[in-house]
Amino acid sequence: MDLFANLALGFSVIFSPTNLLFCLVGVVLGTAIGVLPGLGPVATMALLLPVTYYLPPEGALIMLAGIYYGAQYGGSTTAILVNLPGESSSVITCLDGHAMAKNGRAGAALAIAALGSFFAGCVATVAIVLFAPPLSAMAQQFGPADYFSLMLLGLITAVVLARGSLLKALAMIVLGLLLGIVGTDVNTGTARYTFGIGMLFDGIGFVPLAMGLFGVAEIIHNLANPERRDLVTAKVKGLWPTREDFRAAWPAVLRGTGLGTLLGCLPGGGATLSAFSSYTLEKKVSRYPEKFGTGVIEGVAAPESANNAASQTSFIPMLTLGIPSNSVMAMMIGGMMIHGIVPGPLVMTERPELFWGMIVSMWVGNLMLLVFNLPMIGMWVRMLLLPYRLLALAILFFCCIGVYSLNNSATEVLFIAFFGVVGYLFIRLECEPAPLLLGFILGPLMEANLRRALLLSRGDPMVFIERPISLGLLIGSAVLLLFVILPVVGKMRETAFQE
Repeated sequence: MDLFANLALGFSVIFSPTNLLFCLVGVVLGTAIGVLPGLGPVATMALLLPVTYYLPPEGALIMLAGIYYGAQYGGSTTAILVNLPGESSSVITCLDGHAMAKNGRAGAALAIAALGSFFAGCVATVAIVLFAPPLSAMAQQFGPADYFSLMLLGLITAVVLARGSLLKALAMIVLGLLLGIVGTDVNTGTARYTFGIGMLFDGIGFVPLAMGLFGVAEIIHNLANPERRDLVTAKVKGLWPTREDFRAAWPAVLRGTGLGTLLGCLPGGGATLSAFSSYTLEKKVSRYPEKFGTGVIEGVAAPESANNAASQTSFIPMLTLGIPSNSVMAMMIGGMMIHGIVPGPLVMTERPELFWGMIVSMWVGNLMLLVFNLPMIGMWVRMLLLPYRLLALAILFFCCIGVYSLNNSATEVLFIAFFGVVGYLFIRLECEPAPLLLGFILGPLMEANLRRALLLSRGDPMVFIERPISLGLLIGSAVLLLFVILPVVGKMRETAFQE
């Protein structure tokens, strides 16, 4: 009965006119951002964080969530029609989606992508409803030592699942941890890593860091690498798939939904990992793997279902444990912190209207996306004709105004510029900034729980092993580290033998 009462509370929150409007704005803006290459949900949410300061907490988080899963819909539109993924999770959709478009079956590909995403989003929301409460109840049994071990596991998992060089991912996490402790120590009053610079005594703000590393850096990168945008000028016809299309697609949708639901919960996982994994799985179980890449509908249905399911189940560890599973969830935590809400298991009991309102908004938002996306395909594609240099100037202008109005601080505008340049250097050096953001978020929390655990145990470090939950999490961290270290050692040995 509690579940139905909670869902009724969520529906009462989302069906207020104001929150419905915020949900609509979020999904429409997310779709538009997914269509435009280079402006992903992370950069957009980073740029919009100052705006959410002036919104009610429920409306702000509903809008930010809509931007995330709405971007997964929008990315598939241009991936299918113009072979240009607007969102990284739609890269794999280009292979078969654009091939279907060239074969005159763009309508069927777009419809299957939309219907698969809608089904996956609904199933993933059910998973959140079923699994979030017990996880939150379990998390309330956590002590400081358990929280420290959990955050350590989250950081190690982020390293395991990070793209590119392992060493670079480790370096980015360490740098994020160091940036997180810049400022005045609340326990001793000692200034740390400020180098005598007065503007650093209060620490580095989350909003300037995120806006610089993701928003401004992406704009600089896109301006430095102009892309040619060839549009499909033929009118899209035949949006409803055939019976054969449905027969071939529904098993792929089910598999993609299941895999995306599981991978979305992993720290460091997310929509991109789920999309690629589901495509690989679909190709392995297919009776005709050689046809993948030539326009098979399973190659569209599986990744599009997986990326939408993962984008929504990634809310589970953020809402229940306060652990961001990816950089987008770190942005969501930043949005909660702006409103003075501490992410974690207490959100469900202290702010049930926010928790259940945001979950129910995912059902409503997915329905909005299904209704609005297919009729508006032509408009979304025409958006690619907008000169990017004009769009970039407008974004930077509102970005500076927004961050200045947050604290009336010109210093934070300088921080945006500085971290924008740093973020662009990271892109050029192929260093993924997402682990840095996770380290920045989790670093101060890890330090606080480490100190609290040692204070309660009177300095005895064995407290991390004596508590069963903490011990289990540490063992999990050690196992993951072995998975990371063993392949590296194997490659080093092969190189040594070759020499």
